[in-house]
Amino acid sequence: MGGYHHGEIAVQERAGFVRPAGQAHGSIDNTVPPVAAAFLAQQPFIVMGGTDERGRIWATQLTGEPGFLTVPEPHTLNIGALPPPEDPLAGLLAGAGSGVGGEPARIGMIGIEPATRRRMRMNGRAFRDGDGLRVELDQVISNCPKYIQKRDHHPVTETGSPASSRTAVDSTELSPGQQRTLRAADTFFVATASDRGDADASHRGGNPGFVQVLSPRLLRWPDYAGNAMFLTLGNLELNPAAGLFVPGWETGASLHLTGSARTVWDEEEVARHPGAQRLVEFEITAVREISAASPLRWSAPAFSRFNPPTTG
Repeated sequence: MGGYHHGEIAVQERAGFVRPAGQAHGSIDNTVPPVAAAFLAQQPFIVMGGTDERGRIWATQLTGEPGFLTVPEPHTLNIGALPPPEDPLAGLLAGAGSGVGGEPARIGMIGIEPATRRRMRMNGRAFRDGDGLRVELDQVISNCPKYIQKRDHHPVTETGSPASSRTAVDSTELSPGQQRTLRAADTFFVATASDRGDADASHRGGNPGFVQVLSPRLLRWPDYAGNAMFLTLGNLELNPAAGLFVPGWETGASLHLTGSARTVWDEEEVARHPGAQRLVEFEITAVREISAASPLRWSAPAFSRFNPPTTG
């Protein structure tokens, strides 16, 4: 997984981006440098994506006190947390790599610090390790800070266990309230996987309204100029399955969607969306909304100066 697969290369070429000779791998590595290890050690959450036992891709988050993410050696990330039972990836991660010949869970991850607009992506193979995970890293990727809304976090101060009030609601389409959540969203995370199952998780941000709800089962968003690696769109070129995670910054709730996505290249349609270079349409097959999913609460956002205006 050190370089680009043929789906990523195909999208790069269609987008008109050709890497100079000798730069075939761009900024993809498979080790975590010391400065990145220190960054991860300060974070209270990490976003990840993976494929459940039914072959559906989901994105979610794991939380913990700063220090729950550690890098004991450059190729390894330890995560001192597991998802709660209600999480759509709980089954995948609970038994990852367990038993004789047990297969690891192939996951994509993104560590992000909204307060400083820093982020980094890591993809690899997760093994259950006590009450947490050990991830053997295949890809470590630095990303630019564009489209990240600045936020500061603080833990919940109320008494009582978040687990005691946690509930999960499943459906096959968005409720009116969930549609409003998406129309107001300025951030979400998207998980994809290649045709070989190698997973990736990525950040998407913009001004409220950049996510369009076309119907209770169909979303669309603009693909803005980024780092020109096209890891997400490259995976979609080979495998349309995808999952979205929308954090409830103020409430601690989480909205998880799974389905399939496609890239829209039509120039006339793209031109109707300021700043868009392409569009992505996402068809929903399942929805899970979890209350009290996270112990973190976040301040109101300071929007990125890179966010294009929205059409809504």
